[in-house]
Amino acid sequence: MENKLNSLGSLEKKVKTLLSSFDVKAVIFDLDGTLIDNNEYHLKTWKQFLEKEEIDISDENYNKHINGRTNKDAIEYIYGRKMSDAETLEYTLEKEALYRKIYKPFIKPVEGLIPFMEVLNKMDIPIGMATSGIQVNIDFMFDHIPIKKYFKVIVNSSHIKNGKPNPEIYLKTASLLNISPGNCLVFEDAAVGITSAKSAGMTVVAIDTTQPHDQLKEADMIIHDFHLKSISFKDS
Repeated sequence: MENKLNSLGSLEKKVKTLLSSFDVKAVIFDLDGTLIDNNEYHLKTWKQFLEKEEIDISDENYNKHINGRTNKDAIEYIYGRKMSDAETLEYTLEKEALYRKIYKPFIKPVEGLIPFMEVLNKMDIPIGMATSGIQVNIDFMFDHIPIKKYFKVIVNSSHIKNGKPNPEIYLKTASLLNISPGNCLVFEDAAVGITSAKSAGMTVVAIDTTQPHDQLKEADMIIHDFHLKSISFKDS
């Protein structure tokens, strides 16, 4: 597969080969780290947000306990206690407003994303989004990156009870797309998201924007960006 994809010339040929190899009838994208390469800005925001309370988040703790998870799960982990929805929302809105301010000058899609989505669109492949993020951040991305038109279904953290790594968000997205989970191809950057999608019975392609390959090994394939120039299997 890897050699075959790398030997194909055009992106369209690569996408067709990839989809046919896994019998794909729908594609689902995570948002953070997958559509936009914003992981370092979320980490920077968390560190700045927690400075006033003298709480430090290491890169390791961020990747293990925060990245890819809902704000509620992340905030309860940081503060070490359960919180009401109202209290979680207060922290979430403050932190995410700071994130948008920090990231706004730098926002851009992952390399090759828009051409890749255009190929899917031409092939009439329905596209969904399954993100642990909140709607205001989704709208923020759409305001700066013209890809809203490609999405048939968008599921965010407010639509589910159990965040990643629970499979609920991916099962819900597949259901709304009216496509069997086994025919869904997911693009994810975080280990918890990969676990979520695999537990839902889906094929997963990991994008290495956020974590090293050894943390993405549960995925079926690993790519560097959406040009699909560098592709490897999970055991490579």
